Amino acid sequence: MPSADVTIPKDIQALYDQLEAVEQDARKLVSGLDEGLGSWRERDDSWSVAECLDHLATGNRVYVEAMQGSALRARQQGKLRRGPALPGWIGRWFTNYMEPPVKASFKTKAPRKIRPRKSPALGDAFAQFIESHHRLGNFLRRNADLDLAGVHFPNPFIWGVRFSLATGLHVLPAHERRHLWQAWRVRQSAEREIVSKSEAIGSKS
Repeated sequence: MPSADVTIPKDIQALYDQLEAVEQDARKLVSGLDEGLGSWRERDDSWSVAECLDHLATGNRVYVEAMQGSALRARQQGKLRRGPALPGWIGRWFTNYMEPPVKASFKTKAPRKIRPRKSPALGDAFAQFIESHHRLGNFLRRNADLDLAGVHFPNPFIWGVRFSLATGLHVLPAHERRHLWQAWRVRQSAEREIVSKSEAIGSKS
């Protein structure tokens, strides 16, 4: 976050606020969660809390890396801020598509390059996520003065599609919210199962 005496445009401040809210939610998610609950899966083909975080960590790194080259060229060419860092209509649609809650009919498989590691440790997955999340924040901090709505980069997952940097900076927090929502549901299911098992043991004793 920039120093308090710097005037920040409202659109940039809104992005900072999104990133801060996501980090707070992620920290609440793992608070009091042990490794056993962090690696619990509802089904063999579903993700644990740790895997959700690991997926986000990898996705953030890949996306930010894809944006870096375009940002560097834009700075070299002097393409500085001309207006708000807001997506166009396609970018808005894609960002909204990423937002939770996720309907079953709109579920898609994650691209192979950002699928989570199999059964990562919760502590490591969370640390990797926080590092990648801060990398995203640092990208915004370094490039907030660029023409984010006018500079485009190749989408790393959809061949031939280019997004504005503004779209990328809105998509990533939405994607984080999507999978934190998923991880919260996994945690709640895991805790319900533990309570149910404890009650079953208690009734037999």
